Amino acid sequence: MNTAKRYSVIGLGTWQFGSREWNYGADYADREAGRIVARARELGVSVFDTAEIYGFGRSERILGAALQASGGTDDVVVASKIFPLLPTAAVVQLRGVASARRLGMRRLDLYQMHQPNPVVPDTTAMRGMRALREVGIVDDVGVSNYSLRRWQRAEEALAARVLSNQVQFSLVSREPLAEMLPWAQRTGHIVIAYSPLAQGLLSARYGPTNAPTKGVRAANALFLPENLRAAAPLLGALRDLAATHGVTPAQIALAWLIHFPNVVAIPGAASVAQMESNAAAAEITLTDDEHRELTAVAERFNPVTGGAAVPKIVAALVRR
Repeated sequence: MNTAKRYSVIGLGTWQFGSREWNYGADYADREAGRIVARARELGVSVFDTAEIYGFGRSERILGAALQASGGTDDVVVASKIFPLLPTAAVVQLRGVASARRLGMRRLDLYQMHQPNPVVPDTTAMRGMRALREVGIVDDVGVSNYSLRRWQRAEEALAARVLSNQVQFSLVSREPLAEMLPWAQRTGHIVIAYSPLAQGLLSARYGPTNAPTKGVRAANALFLPENLRAAAPLLGALRDLAATHGVTPAQIALAWLIHFPNVVAIPGAASVAQMESNAAAAEITLTDDEHRELTAVAERFNPVTGGAAVPKIVAALVRR
């Protein structure tokens, strides 16, 4: 990948920094977040992802302060995202500058459209991105949650490379495998995998009798009892392979992802220990046979999601 800085295959997602949705407590934002960032850097993690919407700017501020306290930003990739409520060229420019200020940086390494706007085409937003690049506020431009065709159209509108697309990608969200990832591999683009552990499902810590009851996970259809029962073969395969390699199921799930070229996974971390575990996944090498077998097991997991899951989630929340 032709980039100004090195992109580590395991990065750090920082939605949880300053965001009430994760309910990690005040000490997490004030102390643990900084320790996580510092330890990540020591372990060779170079990609740090945030967004203006995370904690309404708090995540950017916490991450920026943690990076400055642990050595600055010259040797890391700092990525942020604009929430495209009204993504005109002028708005994109203003908010790009605001994100850079909150992060304490003169230049954002990667600035991404957080979602495709269903009404406003990317032509106007990419004019704003192009202006940010021309004045040196942004190095590379990216998108998030885009289809492959819309990613390609955004690149046409920018008249330059749109380096990355940040999408949900894991053993249970494999849509990028069909067309997006092969295209990225052919053309030198990057697929950034968010929720690479499916919000903790692939840690194999949860089951029908111990589903999460609080925070973001409680409203995630994957943690419905019927889905947790259906996931048992996949979670069992992760445990078995983890035992073979002497690692954890979560590390195997991350190793499955980064087995693919041109993929960067950005798991979050609730603690320094979890950050260390995530970073260590970069050292795990699955054989092609192990990778194929794990993929085959994952393909047999068909959870209840979408509209069909909504009444079940509501009922489960009421019971809790």
